[in-house]
Amino acid sequence: MSGVTHQKVQTFENDWRLDKWFKVNYPDLGFGRLSKLLRTGQIRIDGKRVKASARLEEGMEIRIPPLGVNPNAGKPRPEQLGRKSFTKEESRAIHDMVIYQDNSVIVLNKLPGLAVQGGSKITRHVDGYLDCLQGDNPERPKLVHRLDKDTSGVLVIARTSAAAKSLTESFRNRKTKKIYWALVVGRPERSEGTINAPLDKEPGTHGERMMVADKGKKAVTDFHVMDSALRATSWVAFKPVTGRTHQIRVHATVLDTPIVGDGKYGGKDAFLDGAVSKKLHLHARSIDIDHPDGGLLQITAELPRHMKESWDMFGFDTDDRSDPFERDDDAR
Repeated sequence: MSGVTHQKVQTFENDWRLDKWFKVNYPDLGFGRLSKLLRTGQIRIDGKRVKASARLEEGMEIRIPPLGVNPNAGKPRPEQLGRKSFTKEESRAIHDMVIYQDNSVIVLNKLPGLAVQGGSKITRHVDGYLDCLQGDNPERPKLVHRLDKDTSGVLVIARTSAAAKSLTESFRNRKTKKIYWALVVGRPERSEGTINAPLDKEPGTHGERMMVADKGKKAVTDFHVMDSALRATSWVAFKPVTGRTHQIRVHATVLDTPIVGDGKYGGKDAFLDGAVSKKLHLHARSIDIDHPDGGLLQITAELPRHMKESWDMFGFDTDDRSDPFERDDDAR
């Protein structure tokens, strides 16, 4: 047929749906006409008839009947500029972290050691992999909060600008309930309570370390000792009321029980002898947050491997554990 063209699927178009490809490259082509062209075999991929939902792979050849001028063919749109391609292993790794997803929200169980955002000498981070999670969405997923690089657990990501605005507002107005699990050295003197210790940046550390300071920003954390192994180590649940940098890590030292593996704030006292991993034992266990589309989103993340091994070693039982802060929330 005269006027038929063939276009190669580009790297940045990998894993797009075919109907999205046409929406980007031929915005004037309506879905009804696209469906008819597919149904009659005038549009094909690698010579085969396909549906609008077909997934594209780099290098595939799309047969296109005469549709008029296409100034965008083979060119990334502005929102795709700067996007990189990913190996199958990288894409699989970020998808394996997904523990919840709907039209507005994605929730990851972030691995320890993976930064949330880039920085000096940090090239591997969650923000850099968000393109892998975009799917058919016209918008790139957006970060709405952070976890420390070595902290694992629940990380909420918005799929739309509207969802990002709603979630950010929930975090800002402290409508969100987050619970962290930690393994600490020793046992706090009290089995539960509240740490009220203002925090400020430690001079000379360029903001990389925080310290307790009378004139610092308000920092409040509730805690509850879940279990302990003699007095050598304890499993403590922390619920931050405020959201300061390194808040739980510093507040754990206020209790004279540094988090296991936290050499930054606990020094050599933060490491246990024997087979206990030297990795940081701090995990964002759960979150309750207003869902952008209404209702309450409640998510729980399983412990990472090194913490699970420590829990097993000390005989801590994570089954059927009720929320230790539930009564406090009801009273407020």
